[in-house]
Amino acid sequence: MNYTDRVTRVEPSATLAVSSLAAELTAEGVDVVDLSVGEPDFETPEHIKAAGRDAITRGETHYSPSKGIPELREAIAEDLAAQGMPYGPENVMVTPGAKQALFEVVHTVVEDGDEVVLLDPAWVSYAAMAEIAGADLTRVDLRETDFQLEPALDALEAAVSSDTELLIVNSPNNPSGAVYSRAAMEGVRDLAVKYDITVIADEIYEQIRYAGEHVSLATLDGMGERTVTVNGFSKAYAMTGWRLGYFAAPEGLIEQAGKIQSHSVSSAATFVQHAGLQALEGPSEPTAEMVEAFEDRRDMLIEAFAEHGIDVPTPEGAFYMMLPVDDDDEAWCTAALEEAHVATVPGSAFGAPGYARLSYAADETRLRDGVDRLAEAGFLD
Repeated sequence: MNYTDRVTRVEPSATLAVSSLAAELTAEGVDVVDLSVGEPDFETPEHIKAAGRDAITRGETHYSPSKGIPELREAIAEDLAAQGMPYGPENVMVTPGAKQALFEVVHTVVEDGDEVVLLDPAWVSYAAMAEIAGADLTRVDLRETDFQLEPALDALEAAVSSDTELLIVNSPNNPSGAVYSRAAMEGVRDLAVKYDITVIADEIYEQIRYAGEHVSLATLDGMGERTVTVNGFSKAYAMTGWRLGYFAAPEGLIEQAGKIQSHSVSSAATFVQHAGLQALEGPSEPTAEMVEAFEDRRDMLIEAFAEHGIDVPTPEGAFYMMLPVDDDDEAWCTAALEEAHVATVPGSAFGAPGYARLSYAADETRLRDGVDRLAEAGFLD
């Protein structure tokens, strides 16, 4: 059987590969501290689960409109408008997960040979989606600026041009936890307007912040018509398995991307959309409590690594941190899993060699155990 170049040139997800190896060791009876997982370790809040159950009970189990049920699109638009973004329900597409939203947008605006610019470290699937679409990648390295964009704006300007079709900006950032400043976002705006670049603003971790101001690109002058805002319910509401996301964009892009959705996944599950509506309209305390717990864990890890003489860039959002390791980070992560039984993800998978990404979406006892194991096995020397 023959396979297309657009598929064979893409590597499997590094995060899923690590999770699979960790699962194999666990199945063999090995106690693995898994710090590779990119999902909250909290339960979906009860009021959201109840809304999903109630929707099933009253028969919300049939096809929904491909773009999403009207009530949810209206609620999303109201939430975005309250933050100053120029979106109405007609600008919203509900998708089965934010990853699907990203995939549809990339394939709507990128053609063979188009330039897509990524800010490294960048979530592993951005590059894969762009490559499947036939894009040429240009990457801007933020390692020397502690993963912050503002001091690297000159490097970004050197990377983009009128040939740049798409720039992807993710703040708070996976994997670094960096929150880009207003000045950084205004710098992105200036370049996008100057070179007429479409920008995807991936804001999936927008509600998981400990410091810094969250600046949505779509709120800045000149960006409403060239920004696609992507968000979802997986992280802020601990709904990863529900698969519910969305993107907001000019109507023309919604119409064109809607062709991909209608001919592929059709729509998000109907009863899941009703649960998402309750997530938006229900109490916010569960999210606030989860974020507070993540912040406590972050602070504990920073102190624990400092005790071993390791200075870790302080994440301002999300629930990841980048641990400086050997230049061969892939070998380090493999050995850490096999010898210390601690699962992490190589930074090179995100375009940041020399680091390992740790997720602190695990309880504090397990996090401390993970640090202790790494230290005892000599991985923190």
